[in-house]
Amino acid sequence: MPPRSIPEGRLQDLLECSTRVFLEQGYRRTQIADIAAALGVAKGTVYLYVESKQALFYAVLLHADGDVPPVSAVELPLAVPDADEFQIQMRDALAEEAIPPTLAAALQRAQVADAGAELSRIVRELYGLSFRRRRLIKLIDRCGRDHPELAKLFYSGGRFAQLEALVRYLDTRIGSGALPAVADVAVAARFVIECIATWAVHIHWDPSPQPIVPEVAEETVVQLVVRSLVGGSE
Repeated sequence: MPPRSIPEGRLQDLLECSTRVFLEQGYRRTQIADIAAALGVAKGTVYLYVESKQALFYAVLLHADGDVPPVSAVELPLAVPDADEFQIQMRDALAEEAIPPTLAAALQRAQVADAGAELSRIVRELYGLSFRRRRLIKLIDRCGRDHPELAKLFYSGGRFAQLEALVRYLDTRIGSGALPAVADVAVAARFVIECIATWAVHIHWDPSPQPIVPEVAEETVVQLVVRSLVGGSE
């Protein structure tokens, strides 16, 4: 049980600050001293919460887009988790909703009355998923070179599964005549995924930012993607 002198909200502050520093500098370049300076505390204070930089990074990943438990609910300092357990936690986090409900249901149907409306719902759900997981996705994208096992999990457990499902979906709808043909279905599916990734994830760390309203950006992306594949308006 942590000492009473540790503020309940400090762990959340630490993880949020660490997320920013890891994203700015990458894993290898980031030091505990950098995070302490960004948080405005002594370096030794950080070690009240985590045993090492690796333990801190893993905690950041596990809580990147979710609730941080109160100090009273965890044993401090946080240690590096068991490798197998951590892999399972990350795999589950990345695979959660990897194939959104509308896409999963569409893959079970050979025909659909309104392919444009169906595609619009699929793109919107994919966008929402990426937006909700944007910090985790960006952390893995930024630090994956130093943690190749995480990059492998991300691509095999999430991104490739989405891409493969979207390719199958487009193949089916184009084959049935519900959607117009494209030169390359795999490229079309990748276009959808990359467009969503840019606006749902990466734009939030754009080095040349422009003012955007997240809901308006989402609506614009859905409209443009659907129109590009269906033709005309939604």
